[in-house]
Amino acid sequence: MAETQNEKQVLLSIRNLSVVFGRKKKAFKAVDNVSFDIYKGETLSLVGESGSGKTTIGRAIVRINPCSSGEIWYDGKKISGKLSRAEDREVIRKIQMIFQDPAASLNERATIEYIISEGLYNFHLYKDEKDRISKIEKITRDVGLLPEHLTRYPHEFSGGQRQRVGLARSIVMEPEFIVADEPISALDVSIRAQVLNLLKKFQQERGLTYLFIAHDLSIVRFISDRIVVIYKGRIMEIAETEELFAYPLHPYTKSLFSAIPIPDPIIEKKKKLFVYDPSIHDYSTDEPQLCDIGNGHMVFGNAKEIEEYKKIRFGN
Repeated sequence: MAETQNEKQVLLSIRNLSVVFGRKKKAFKAVDNVSFDIYKGETLSLVGESGSGKTTIGRAIVRINPCSSGEIWYDGKKISGKLSRAEDREVIRKIQMIFQDPAASLNERATIEYIISEGLYNFHLYKDEKDRISKIEKITRDVGLLPEHLTRYPHEFSGGQRQRVGLARSIVMEPEFIVADEPISALDVSIRAQVLNLLKKFQQERGLTYLFIAHDLSIVRFISDRIVVIYKGRIMEIAETEELFAYPLHPYTKSLFSAIPIPDPIIEKKKKLFVYDPSIHDYSTDEPQLCDIGNGHMVFGNAKEIEEYKKIRFGN
C-alpha cells in the first residue's frame, strides 16, 4: 500500500533523483537531487524552460533514462534500477507516456490499427480477435477518430489527429498513470483545447493520474492540481495551482509568469519582461534547500530568503 499524506494516496514518489549524461569531464547533470510526490487521481504539472530537465524526469519514470542516483517508487514498489522481466512489464502496462512530437512517435509503416493494437498484442490484453477489434474501435471513437481511419497510415493525418492516435495507444492499455510530455506544444491553438479536454475527460472517466510536462504556464493552469517549477535540473517551487498563481515567490517562477502573453495588445505592449538572473542569490555561506513555507507551498532558498518568502506570502 502506498503511503498516504493528508489522506491523499501517494501514487508515485521521486526521491533524491539525479540523472547524469556522459562520463568524467563530459558529464552533464540534467536532473539534480529532485524529490516530489504525485497523488492518485491528480494532475501534477512540471514546468520550466527548454533544457530544464522536465522530459528527462518523465523518461526516468517510464524507464527510458536510467537514474544516476536516487529512487522512483510507484504504488509502494521501487521501479527504478534493476527489475525482473515481470516487474518491468507491469510498470510498462501501468505507466504510459504520450510524446511531444506526434509525427516522430508513430511508426510510419504501420497502420493506425496496428499502432493502437501493439500494446494489446504485447501484453495479450484481449480475449479473442473480436474483443481486440471492439476495444480498438471503442478507443478510436473515444479520442474523436473514426473506425475507417484504422486502415490508414500516420502520414495521412494532421498533427492533432496523430496526437489522438498517440493518446489512444496509451489509453487502450488501461494504464493508471500517464506521463504527458508537452503533448500539445506541436499543435495548433484550436486543436490544443480539444486534446486537453480529452485528457481531462479520460481522467474523470478512468481515474487516471497525470504528470503533465509543459513550458506554457497559461495551459498548465487549466489542467493542473499542483505545479512543480524546475530550473536547470533543480526544483525551485512547488504549490497548488491557484496558490502559485496568487503567490509566485521564487524569482525564476516570477520570470516564467512574466512571459505569459496577455490577450490585450495595449497592456501586452507595455508589459515588462522579468528575466531571472541566478547571480542575485548569495549561497556562499548559507546553503539553499527546498522548504515548506506553509499552505503546502515549497520554495528553494537559503534561510534568509525563506524568511523573506514567508513575509511576502503571509505578511508577518
